Amino acid sequence: MSGRVASVERNTLETQIRVTINLDGYGNSSFDTGVPFLDHMMDQVARHGMIDLDVVAKGDNHIDDHHTVEDIGITLGQAFTKAVGDKKGMTRYGHSYVPLDEALSRVVVDFSGRPGLTYNLPFTRASIGGFDVDLFQEFFQGFVNHAQITLHIDNLRGTNSHHQAETVFKAFGRALRMAVEADPRMAGVMPSTKGSL
Repeated sequence: MSGRVASVERNTLETQIRVTINLDGYGNSSFDTGVPFLDHMMDQVARHGMIDLDVVAKGDNHIDDHHTVEDIGITLGQAFTKAVGDKKGMTRYGHSYVPLDEALSRVVVDFSGRPGLTYNLPFTRASIGGFDVDLFQEFFQGFVNHAQITLHIDNLRGTNSHHQAETVFKAFGRALRMAVEADPRMAGVMPSTKGSL
């Protein structure tokens, strides 16, 4: 489980994206995506997940942020798949509850090899500082499909949309951190009774 670092570039007619991650990092990050609120949320993932994360993206933001946000999720998912490798020795499952004032969210993740997203995030308004909150689901769906994980996101309560989003991304980071941690009792062992993930 050493050297869990990956860099992925994904270029389409709509976006050009580069993601570099270190799953055994210190929460260091840098972002240049043209979508400031998403950068703020990904910073939560890096810091609370103890993942070094660099994301550079150029997209057709003159239309809207949809393609950029979705494609960052896709590219980040591809980087995770590359970095976790064969998954031997890792914990596999992770979960976290995170509060922020009146808001509380729960995120549960399984590096199952089977993409699946259950998303329950009833935002109280349609945008946060100009960011369309519908795009968060696109981000997570892109990530799930390409990281090949099962992900359950539940905002249990909250009235401030910024707080709702921030609790989700902090919990997501902490759940990822738990799931990718090495389990010393499973060294070299696939965390599945099937023998593969």
